[in-house]
Amino acid sequence: MSAARETVEVRHALLERMAEARFQTDEIFQIVRTDSLYERPIPERHRIIFYLGHLEAFDWNLLRERVLRVDSFHPEYDRLFAFGIDPVDGGLPADQPADWPSVAEVRSYVSRIGQSLDAGLAGGLLSDERSVVEEGYPASVLVQVAIEHRLMHAETLAYMLHQLPLERKNRQSRGPEVVASAVTPRMIEIPAGQATLGLSRRASNFGWDNEYEAHAVSVAEFAIDQYKVTNGEYLEFMAAGGYENRSLWADADWNWKTQHNINHPAFWRQQGETWYFRAMFEEVPLPLDWPVYVSQAEASAYARWAGKALPSEAQWHRAAYGTPDGDERAYPWGNEAPSAKRGNFDLQSWDPAPVGAFPQGQSAFGVADLLGNGWEWTSSVFAPFSGFRPFSFYQGYSANFFDGQHYVMKGGSARTAACMLRRSFRNWFQPHYQYVYAGFRCVRNK
Repeated sequence: MSAARETVEVRHALLERMAEARFQTDEIFQIVRTDSLYERPIPERHRIIFYLGHLEAFDWNLLRERVLRVDSFHPEYDRLFAFGIDPVDGGLPADQPADWPSVAEVRSYVSRIGQSLDAGLAGGLLSDERSVVEEGYPASVLVQVAIEHRLMHAETLAYMLHQLPLERKNRQSRGPEVVASAVTPRMIEIPAGQATLGLSRRASNFGWDNEYEAHAVSVAEFAIDQYKVTNGEYLEFMAAGGYENRSLWADADWNWKTQHNINHPAFWRQQGETWYFRAMFEEVPLPLDWPVYVSQAEASAYARWAGKALPSEAQWHRAAYGTPDGDERAYPWGNEAPSAKRGNFDLQSWDPAPVGAFPQGQSAFGVADLLGNGWEWTSSVFAPFSGFRPFSFYQGYSANFFDGQHYVMKGGSARTAACMLRRSFRNWFQPHYQYVYAGFRCVRNK
């Protein structure tokens, strides 16, 4: 195949991925009843109506001048729907439904952008004349940014809608039921070795700015939980008074817990003596063999109670991708692309599965559930790797969060797209954020 033909096919594949990503996010908005689009399921986040406009506005703001080379038709909305990040200075948004445009106006804005993108992207992306659009970045990189940004929101919207009252949702299929044999918690010894973090700039595959540059880290011997901590194990921590034991909590975490009266995971609800789990479309008796979803602060307190610690980013990499002979894998199970038999990921299901349900996804050391079924908190503060350079077209994507107040998460959840299961991908959140699909496992250092 000629290089020119191969390039055209790659670009066509990107357009297909863009269309598929749009389908995924359009589908998730169908969960919300029309009369509930102005709700704010999570206090720290925008109302749902914002996200209805944000996804197209992001693509438009990113690609309009650089690739499409067309004029804006609604600059006010381009700005209104541009950014949806953590509240400034920790404050909560105070806007009211009346502050936002009508659903019809937002849908009209979104539809017009979609038509313009569909009409212009093919010509802009497939034209060699426009192949390099900014500081050496080809148009294809910007399109991949748009695709993964949208797929990230397919996940963040899912956990936001998880907190929306059940009566405000249109019920959908839960996804395939996963049944697994009971497992026995144990720790696995990981010998000392190297872990490669990051992505090489020489690599041809896409990565976000914080993924560069690849570098090796020496990791001392340690032991790690074979499975994520389950709801059942976390219930033991609660029964032992974990939320009342001041010695288990860092000062900032204790102050947060006390100020907000945090005494159980956000996905749990107690009725009488019975705990229930808030699944996407129903409440179910707490599944004891599902991974617990908690904040980094809660995970850290549990680890102290257990006499262990959260793994560092390098330790997690070593357990996930390392091998006894010193080689490293692309995925925990090897180099084969992600598939349904390897884990609970790639938007297969709305809810967790029992830990240990995917033995074919284990790492070379036998550590399970490393990709999918819930992100995993680490003890590593989100920070740049040596040689970090922000994307010129999206300078704040990572750099705005190198503030010492965010922690790295690794792995993925049931709603994480397969393309973001790559080894170098890094996720991050504030330690007191309870709503993300994130669990944890512990390590014991030697």
